[in-house]
Amino acid sequence: MPTVTFIQPDGSRQDVEAEVGYSVMEAATLNSIPGIEAECGGACSCATCHVHVDAAWLGKLPEMEPMEDAMLDAANDREPSSRLSCQLQVTEALDGLTLTVVPPY
Repeated sequence: MPTVTFIQPDGSRQDVEAEVGYSVMEAATLNSIPGIEAECGGACSCATCHVHVDAAWLGKLPEMEPMEDAMLDAANDREPSSRLSCQLQVTEALDGLTLTVVPPY
């Protein structure tokens, strides 16, 4: 299983094994990652699973869809590396993906 690393705003790190086919948000919630609230359950309608993607991974992710882009416009602390973890599907190619959790409020 691929491993995804979540970095908290305080710098603490948690590596989780993520099942292929799940979303990164699902991997986070199944492993109780603080800060990934996922209030909408992965419907791309709340931005409470907002993360900043490590620069080394930005070019390896699929392009952002317009709905995700619009939702991130309303998100706290949007940066060029911002993504919604509910919109990132786990694949073997994402083994080692590193993300920083953005506090939802």
